[in-house]
Amino acid sequence: MAHQMAIESPRVTADVVEANEFPDLSYRFQVSGVPKIVINDTIELLGSQPEPRFVAAVVKAASPSAT
Repeated sequence: MAHQMAIESPRVTADVVEANEFPDLSYRFQVSGVPKIVINDTIELLGSQPEPRFVAAVVKAASPSAT
């Protein structure tokens, strides 16, 4: 879903990181399971998410009060 959003909007970027290949990032974001979704370093979701919950998290992270 993140990549689809990034394709549709120039304001969204998405990256996929293999947790085992980047232990520093895994440690930084305390990855204990996958998938782990981190949005703007403020919202973290663990596991596969239904689209409405994922979109709500993106909107929340983009709001001025989230920073």
